[in-house]
Amino acid sequence: MNKKNIYTRIKVVLLPAFLFTMLFIITSCDTDETQTVVNFTKLVMSDEFDTEGAPSAALWNYDIGRGPGDDGWGNQELQYYTNRKENVKVENGFLLITAQEESFEGAAYTSARLTTKGKIEQAYGRFEARMRLPYGQGFWPAFWMLGADIDTNPWPACGEIDIMENAGSRPTEVSGAVHGPGYSGAVPILKKYNLENDRFDTGFHIFGIEWGPEYINYYVDDVLYNQITPDDVTGEWVFDNGPFFIIINLAVGGLFDGPPNQETVFPQTMVVDYVRIYQ
Repeated sequence: MNKKNIYTRIKVVLLPAFLFTMLFIITSCDTDETQTVVNFTKLVMSDEFDTEGAPSAALWNYDIGRGPGDDGWGNQELQYYTNRKENVKVENGFLLITAQEESFEGAAYTSARLTTKGKIEQAYGRFEARMRLPYGQGFWPAFWMLGADIDTNPWPACGEIDIMENAGSRPTEVSGAVHGPGYSGAVPILKKYNLENDRFDTGFHIFGIEWGPEYINYYVDDVLYNQITPDDVTGEWVFDNGPFFIIINLAVGGLFDGPPNQETVFPQTMVVDYVRIYQ
């Protein structure tokens, strides 16, 4: 997601980069390119969403409101993010982020956005989540990361890694991308992945990256569908400058899929089974 510097109050916690083992070479299922993959096997963070109620305060923060300025979190989004149970809760072993159509604090829609900033931040490793996505024109679910130094090194210089983004009107397609100086906003380094004979709103799928000093590998389930390296970006490689934190949100409207239309059904829920980080 194209995000501006909206984090101003949370203390940055710097974690060390981690060593890697078991390097090997495989070939992508989609291309003939040789891709470097690292097995990150040590689980260092896991939220299985087993405790009913609000998400764990030890792991998650809420972003509240319509974003700074008048541009909807930098993307012309239409929702007001809240921490109400109507928009975000843990129930039956799942994190539920629900977009509602309602008049609230001057907005026509509500939803939720969670971050691990200042709580869980890491450079390099495997970052993954198992999710079922919502469906419909105007929904924009995302699982992504920002550089933890964003307060002193504003976006896009801090770097952004989009692990998964989906336009709700295209239920068979997701994308992964990076944003940095010279390749941000409408011109990220991006690749799409299309699910064959299935949809992302009808079942759970695992979205993940494996991130090393000079590459980011993108996965859907067990399929490696893209690798981005310093040679691929059209500006400075900013993904070796320190730890990143996770964001999970469900936007309504915005630049990715446009606004809802007459066929859009509310409410819609982004269902998260787990979030895990390995080193």
